[in-house]
Amino acid sequence: MNYSAISKQQYFNNRQLMIKSSKKSDNLLIALRKIIRAIDLHSKQLTQKYGVTGPQMLLLKAICQAEPSTPLTSSELAQIASLSQATVTSIVDRLVEKGFVKRERSMADKRKILVLSTSSAKKIMRQDPNLLQEEFIVAFEQLKDWEKSLLTSSFERVADMMQAKRLDAAPILSNQEAIDMQ
Repeated sequence: MNYSAISKQQYFNNRQLMIKSSKKSDNLLIALRKIIRAIDLHSKQLTQKYGVTGPQMLLLKAICQAEPSTPLTSSELAQIASLSQATVTSIVDRLVEKGFVKRERSMADKRKILVLSTSSAKKIMRQDPNLLQEEFIVAFEQLKDWEKSLLTSSFERVADMMQAKRLDAAPILSNQEAIDMQ
């Protein structure tokens, strides 16, 4: 918070509110912190065990699942992963550098550049790594419809309260550092 932009009285009032925060708000903040921590830990585990970040793993899985019958272009990967074309291009560049994927021109349509997995990527996929959002989706889908609606609306409200509603986000549970590292 930029304290020079607010009056001393506003600062004092904000400080008093934080001191008086209710037990419920404390519990919610603790839960949010636990979610952030779980995402960070999972991202670190993926990097340590497989040498890739969560977003990289998401794309690797999509590429390997599509092959060999339907190799994918970067734009198709962007649609599948709900990421921007620029982000996918950056992630694919990193995966190429690490030797997990390669780019090849399509034999059927020379204008298309396909993203194909290498034997290193297939080796990782044989270990069947789980992404955090996959585990979440399994648990979420077991809830009753009213519970799903309640959680969804509650989290949308929390995002709004944190001025995060306007931020662009993909359905990937990964820390921003892992996405930025792409």
